[in-house]
Amino acid sequence: MGRVAIVGVGHSKFGRRTDVNVAELAFESIKGAVEDAGIDKKEIKNVVVGSAGGWYEESLPAVIVNEYAGLDSVGTMRVEAACASGSAALKAACNSIASGEGDIAMAVGVEKMTEVDTMTSVELIGRAGSYTWEFENYGMTFPAYYALYAVAHMNRFGTTEEDMARVAVKAHHYGSMNPNAQFQKEITIEKALGSQVVSWPLKLYDACPLSDGSAAVILASEDVARKLTDTPVWVRGIGYSSDSANLSRRPDYVGLGASVEAARRAYSIAKVEPSSVDVATCHDCFTIAELMAYEDLGFCKKGEGAKMIREGETEIGGRIPVNLDGGLKAKGHPIGATGVSMAVEVTKQLRNEAGSRQAPIKNGIGLVHNVGGTGHYAYVTILSRD
Repeated sequence: MGRVAIVGVGHSKFGRRTDVNVAELAFESIKGAVEDAGIDKKEIKNVVVGSAGGWYEESLPAVIVNEYAGLDSVGTMRVEAACASGSAALKAACNSIASGEGDIAMAVGVEKMTEVDTMTSVELIGRAGSYTWEFENYGMTFPAYYALYAVAHMNRFGTTEEDMARVAVKAHHYGSMNPNAQFQKEITIEKALGSQVVSWPLKLYDACPLSDGSAAVILASEDVARKLTDTPVWVRGIGYSSDSANLSRRPDYVGLGASVEAARRAYSIAKVEPSSVDVATCHDCFTIAELMAYEDLGFCKKGEGAKMIREGETEIGGRIPVNLDGGLKAKGHPIGATGVSMAVEVTKQLRNEAGSRQAPIKNGIGLVHNVGGTGHYAYVTILSRD
């Protein structure tokens, strides 16, 4: 299998995008990625579109997206792994190059979630748990799922509502520096703690928003990457795993088993340790999810996630800066776009192009952690400068 590098990235503005349809929204990031890579779009032979779908007008978005972008006759498909659809697209595009199928491919993530009202969207996402056992019979939706995790983590490890509020404050701080973020205003711990309870102990500021948006990355084989750019970002390893859709079949609610296994596989393939990671994007759909991710990814021991946020270890200047783009919490979470958006951020960080949000890069290693469902899917991607 050959080496594969990211040679171009593009990103749309996230938020409520009533000004564009889904193809136009995808084109915003595709245009940026093609220009960043310095290629003619005719050189792209394979386009993988990550999109969970169901919210917007098109049920078969891949060809629609390609046609609007002028990508005629390319090999293409849409992939779905719930909120990890973007990372699944990146994995499929990467495989197509590593296998020798072609030299240049593109992964595009796109979602347009605000075309339906909030309650419909909550139901659509809620059905992504375990429909018959949990949604239909007990009315479980995602705030309730992650409230279970939060309560379990609080009871076992002493994590507090203030700890989760600190995650929200950090996200909004860095989101205020990101022009593509949905929320660009800072908040205080008091504001987060005083916001409306959604599903105790989770409040409004513990949850990510519903979002529209797209992101794209251009991938190339080693020979082509070295001709195109002096700053290729290599895909060192992608680990992915899954878990039961039924929460009653999981051993506990203080972490995601799929994340632990995906991380173990990614570190093994990339031959790196968690301590080597300079910067990371973690799946913070709710604030408790980011604290669990610190632990599941091996950044700290189980139960010490809250200690990391209290001591500023995941801020710039800390041991492993996390979600310097604002994360899902403040940047936004257009489901199919999120995994690709995370890869865009880590690529920019490794290229030292993140401006005021730039993390110190010592080892040249970045990590992308993307979860689908309630931990149904998990993808961990290790990127590096060398």
